[in-house]
Amino acid sequence: MKEYKYKINGNQYNVSVKDIEENIAHVEVNGTHYQVEMEKAPKVIVKPVARPLSPTTPVSAPVAVSKPAAQSSGKSGVKSPLPGVILDVKVKVGDAVKRGQVIVILEAMKMENNINADKDGTITAVNVGKGDSVLEGTDLVIIE
Repeated sequence: MKEYKYKINGNQYNVSVKDIEENIAHVEVNGTHYQVEMEKAPKVIVKPVARPLSPTTPVSAPVAVSKPAAQSSGKSGVKSPLPGVILDVKVKVGDAVKRGQVIVILEAMKMENNINADKDGTITAVNVGKGDSVLEGTDLVIIE
């Protein structure tokens, strides 16, 4: 169980994330229970590669499995690195952005954090607004 304290527009919120079953989170906000439906993330299937053992390789050696590198083309969401409150959104749909450009300012742990574009592209969706509370991993904007 994770517990968070948020102050939004001067109001204090005590949030407890009880458990998560598939895409439903059981959340308690100031003593009131909610079931929050989250967007399902696509499942990544990693296929193991069979390699013949060489005489110098120990049988119990761990095999490193790496995820495929993200493609630089196509749509990608800029995710919130930690839970917090959106202080400002610096872009709108249709804006052209460069890698490293500040697109959102997030307040987390009483600090302002600049969230930067991870690639060059065009903003196709802005999923948050000023004053919104976000959890870690939330897609803030989509860049295509």
